[in-house]
Amino acid sequence: QVQLVESGGGLVQAGGSLRLSCAASGRTSSISHVGWFRQVPGKERDFVAAMAWNSGSSNYAESVKGRFTIFRDNAKNTVALQMNNLKPDDTAVYYCAADRSAEPLRDASVDYWGQGTQVTVSS
Repeated sequence: QVQLVESGGGLVQAGGSLRLSCAASGRTSSISHVGWFRQVPGKERDFVAAMAWNSGSSNYAESVKGRFTIFRDNAKNTVALQMNNLKPDDTAVYYCAADRSAEPLRDASVDYWGQGTQVTVSS
């Protein structure tokens, strides 16, 4: 089993920055990919960014490319999401997720979810 614990959400003005962190524990050797999804009440959960646990290769949703960066602190088994130039449309609950699949991370392949952290961007 793998446990994921997020931190770092909050309230920020449009144009500001936030950094989310996801601490992984347990059988982290079983992780293939780790990433972030977000969800607004009443809407489906959307993919934001992901990276391969070992190689570090990453991919992003088009809506966040050039503004968000996902990276890993190997020593701490922590994955962070640096969010810059935030927009009101980025307001959502952000979830850390991990899988054991060889395929790119997607909602259907997630094996482990964090509890979620709220990000609110005011205009």
